[in-house]
Amino acid sequence: MPVITIEGPKIDDLDTKRKLAETLTEAASQAFGLGKETIVVIMHETSPECVSSGGKLICDLHA
Repeated sequence: MPVITIEGPKIDDLDTKRKLAETLTEAASQAFGLGKETIVVIMHETSPECVSSGGKLICDLHA
């Protein structure tokens, strides 16, 4: 059972989350040659104040 974990900013729109899950599942299903029901997608939403790049918080980079 393949597990896909994706981390990124919060996605507020539920339909956008559904589309992301569907797209990732379809790609993994084709790549592994497995049924879609065997693919697990876990989305970790991380707020910009909890992520840094180059030693700077993301929220500060886009302020």
